Amino acid sequence: MNAIRPETKKRFEANLVFATVLFSALAFFSAARAGQPPQHGTSKAKHAPAHAKEQTMPFRPGETLNYRVSWAAFSNAASLQLTAPERRDLFGWQTWHFRGVAHTLSPVRTLFSVDDEFDSYTDATTLESRQFEMHLNEMGKSLDHVLHLAATGQPSHAPAPIVMVMPGTRDPLGALYALRSVDWKHTPEFSAPVYDGRDVFEMRAQRESTGESVKVAAGTFSAARVSIRVFQSEKEVSAVRFSVWIADDAARTPVSFQADLPFGNLRGELTSSQ
Repeated sequence: MNAIRPETKKRFEANLVFATVLFSALAFFSAARAGQPPQHGTSKAKHAPAHAKEQTMPFRPGETLNYRVSWAAFSNAASLQLTAPERRDLFGWQTWHFRGVAHTLSPVRTLFSVDDEFDSYTDATTLESRQFEMHLNEMGKSLDHVLHLAATGQPSHAPAPIVMVMPGTRDPLGALYALRSVDWKHTPEFSAPVYDGRDVFEMRAQRESTGESVKVAAGTFSAARVSIRVFQSEKEVSAVRFSVWIADDAARTPVSFQADLPFGNLRGELTSSQ
């Protein structure tokens, strides 16, 4: 096997983790960036009024989705499991608890050892991120980081320190579930700010097609193909291209994703769901 340069390993590690958790590379995320001051961008997302009712979601507590991730010539480079363990009260907010767990697999694991868990506590009414946790074990280095987010102008009962973000901001994992809240049969586009632990990006998702037949290990699905573009300060992050296929089923299940990255393509497919 050809040797891989250290700088390539670093780029792969950062993008693989972020891509598998969010189904794309919305930003070049890594543990070393976590906890730095955010840079505020702009977004079309609107903050829900205080009297807004809780949104009806297509998923339910206890849902488990398992994915196989391929990279370049490796057909089984990593595994990804997404779960919605519970609904719970968090510092006075009603939230969804989402969890993403990613592991690299052999033979890729001999090059990049990644065992990461991400937890998102997303407001059940506004879908804003209230808490984002990163429990990372990458290349022999571990990091545990908990971020408490609060929108500018909103009171927060979470313990300090508080990361102040613009209204409507999601974390990477919550952003994926926000895509599932969209009725893609009738909605052509969706945008929201995403805070990755250091920077704020704008995620712009656009429906490219509907009713595509997508065959994955878990079965054959009719799905909408949604392309995602990423901007920072109105400038597009042009190094990545990403598409996700969201099934037309009642749960709006993400059944496949593809990220075109500078060092190779990542592709994920649903292998099982509960």
